Amino acid sequence: MSIQSPSYRRATLAALALTLFTAGCANIQVGREFDYGRFSSQVRNGVTDLAEVRGLLGEPMGKGLVVEADGSRYDQWTYYYGDGSLSSPKKAHFKLLQIRFDPAGKVASFNWSGEMTGSAPVEGK
Repeated sequence: MSIQSPSYRRATLAALALTLFTAGCANIQVGREFDYGRFSSQVRNGVTDLAEVRGLLGEPMGKGLVVEADGSRYDQWTYYYGDGSLSSPKKAHFKLLQIRFDPAGKVASFNWSGEMTGSAPVEGK
């Protein structure tokens, strides 16, 4: 079959269309699922340490350093999970948890983005 032949072009177009169709139906997943409700109900700022967070959530997806304007430094662990379909982005779900640890290895603060499933943080923790 020659590259110039109509049969070759039809086969190429069919393969391309099948590839695009399959990609459009594909489900995607990033990160690793974690339980924010369990975390938020058990974490205590200034009390909960690195080992306890690891026990609640497992290893973080990423580790970094936060330097505030006043020079304060915090280790930061990041957990994230997302899933959805390329053909239906409105049904996609994503959640992100960033936890800052003080120099003593205790939770200083955390940021949450995503659906509020589970319990919300309790004031005074």
